[in-house]
Amino acid sequence: MDLNVEQKFNSYPEDVSIQLKTIRGLILKVAKQDGITDLIETLKWGEPSYISEIGSTIRIDWKTKYPEQYCIYFNCKTSLIETFKELYGDTFSYQGNRALVFHLEQTVPYKELEHCLSLSLRYKKIKHLNLLGA
Repeated sequence: MDLNVEQKFNSYPEDVSIQLKTIRGLILKVAKQDGITDLIETLKWGEPSYISEIGSTIRIDWKTKYPEQYCIYFNCKTSLIETFKELYGDTFSYQGNRALVFHLEQTVPYKELEHCLSLSLRYKKIKHLNLLGA
């Protein structure tokens, strides 16, 4: 893990850190399953970020302003959130066209989230396809 990212995870409350590290693990798992070997882990806007040459950046974060939730952020100039809404409707909570919002106490729909992460990590290759090829 990138040292700056590790320090960021360590700055979160323990329960939040556990949740976000789980999401991090999911991102790494999906990247490996999709054969993405160039995944870069860094801080972008002070948030743990995951970047692939063929994809769109994924950021994760928790904010003290909303202590009961954390978010997975996607580039708002893509069709990712629009596609997630079409595919999964109210399976997720959304923040406009930029984020999936999770409450700390909720059960995460991991299968659906893995699919969303995969679409984002491969976005540049599939952005021309209807519903991103889903």
